[in-house]
Amino acid sequence: MTNYVLRQGLVHSASSQEIADVLIVDGKIAQIAKKIDAPSGTVEIDTKDCWVGPGFVDIHTHLREPGREEAETIESGALAALMGGYTAIVAMPNTEPALDNVALVSYVLDKGARTPIDVAVAGAITQGRKGELLAPMAEMAELGVRLFTDDGTGVQSPSLMRRALSYAKPLGVTLAQHCEDEDLAGGGSMNEGEYSAKLGLIGRPALAEELMLLRDLELVKLTGAKMHFLHMSTQNSIALITAAKKAGLPVTFEIAPHHFTLDESACSDFDALFKVHPPLRTKADVASLRDALRDGLVDAVATDHAPHAPELKDLAFDEAPAGMLGLEHAASLTVDAIGDANSSRFFEVMSRGPARIAQLRHSDVRIRHSAQGGDLVVGEDANLVVFDPSAKYVVDRDQLHSRSTNTPYHGRELRGKARVTIAKGRAFNEQGEIA
Repeated sequence: MTNYVLRQGLVHSASSQEIADVLIVDGKIAQIAKKIDAPSGTVEIDTKDCWVGPGFVDIHTHLREPGREEAETIESGALAALMGGYTAIVAMPNTEPALDNVALVSYVLDKGARTPIDVAVAGAITQGRKGELLAPMAEMAELGVRLFTDDGTGVQSPSLMRRALSYAKPLGVTLAQHCEDEDLAGGGSMNEGEYSAKLGLIGRPALAEELMLLRDLELVKLTGAKMHFLHMSTQNSIALITAAKKAGLPVTFEIAPHHFTLDESACSDFDALFKVHPPLRTKADVASLRDALRDGLVDAVATDHAPHAPELKDLAFDEAPAGMLGLEHAASLTVDAIGDANSSRFFEVMSRGPARIAQLRHSDVRIRHSAQGGDLVVGEDANLVVFDPSAKYVVDRDQLHSRSTNTPYHGRELRGKARVTIAKGRAFNEQGEIA
């Protein structure tokens, strides 16, 4: 294994930041110091003017395999993540068939282990994600699965969700909920409000998210089980969860970059690239999410990376599938929202917080992942990112590493880029592995 020394970057440990060198030997952090005399043969990487911190962790990635490999594979999704600065991702279970059993979870874990990064799996809460019968969570938990969700749709039945929470608690796993009441949201294709009325499109009201969120917060209070809330998108949702956390409930939540950078007006041209569930909300909601991010209320930024084949996104707005790409520019959008002065918060929501939620902070041989979201101390697994906060680039959908091109940011200039990603002790840049 190649050894590396990272020269004179701003090193972000858990409690401090300092200009320093970082020596990586045999896939581990061997030394952090002002100046390191590296052993002969060590590859030097200039990290001046860059942030050196724990590699990004995405707890909400749609890899599409098995079933929709024309849109994304485990290999292509992992490569897109690597280029975006991610050293670990959690694959969502809404594949075809759904990841609701040991055989399919093992399939994804085995293929993920052959990629440069760590690929963990979120198992389905219900069989086939149909919301009728619980999936064998205990069996999947034995493989190391720590997150369970029916993402794409929320568990609609309150009694079934109550049973799922009661079942999950002694397993030490976390249920992750897609909060949308389908009776309220069903048939809608964008946010319900002024723009949906003007465009003549059926809306998905904010209440569809907030009502299910309220219900599940009460179920958490009843059962004492942990719950993570996926892609929260409204001002009221943030207020509800923040209050619940202050009251001591064991809940966390994520927000997605598109929800704190784009609003419902983006749908005005009927471009299905901007169709996502939950939908893009109002300008006031966007501002509220950005405030929550800067104020340290958000537990994780998650991409909700959702690739789709081009012909599907070319359908009429109300017929096209929801979702957009996210892995390769989430960090840029996040640093823009947080600001350069909050670099420690940046790594908290991009790395450490997600790793805690997915229980990836320590290595686990069952799912073959190394320690993620770490504190940057000697002896820790080398999963790092060298992030240049001042680098500017223009998003080009044809240059992305995903199999799909459905990014809503094509042609937009962004700032902040992963220069080098060190995953499982191996360093990569845009040209490939550094050796």
